Amino acid sequence: MPRPVVDVEKCTGCGTCASVCPSSVFEVRDNKAVVVRPEDCVGCRACEASCPQGAITVEE
Repeated sequence: MPRPVVDVEKCTGCGTCASVCPSSVFEVRDNKAVVVRPEDCVGCRACEASCPQGAITVEE
């Protein structure tokens, strides 16, 4: 089961992950991306590919 992980040290809270995720897995809270619905992740890796800071990895 895929699970997105956010590196909060790298995350700038730009919201790109939240806007590209087809399953609404992310929200931006306090200027950081937060995985709010990890069980809905379909493993498409759009968040990982589009994060300008390289702050997201999808673990299997």
